[in-house]
Amino acid sequence: MKTSLNRETLAQQAPKLAELTREVLFDDIWQRDQLSARERSLLTLATLTALGRVEQLPWHIRFARQNGLSRDELVESFTHLAFYAGWPAAVTALNYLEDNTCPSHE
Repeated sequence: MKTSLNRETLAQQAPKLAELTREVLFDDIWQRDQLSARERSLLTLATLTALGRVEQLPWHIRFARQNGLSRDELVESFTHLAFYAGWPAAVTALNYLEDNTCPSHE
């Protein structure tokens, strides 16, 4: 399995995409007041799960934990998603819950 790009490797391979990710996504979108970081994490995990974008799940699960979601809340979220995104998608997402270290997007 190919390893996902991280901040450094993304910046090397696609500097403009790394810049947009930092400046637009994390420094703007994630900072808007209308939704909390916790809510944004739930939406992001639901979308990644539903679309089968599993390479991004480990990082966003750790980020969700940093944003205040407990392991039990994540399990419940993926259980709920089983009925909307599909059983295989939810079970696949649950496989990524074991690593609980927090990421840094700095």
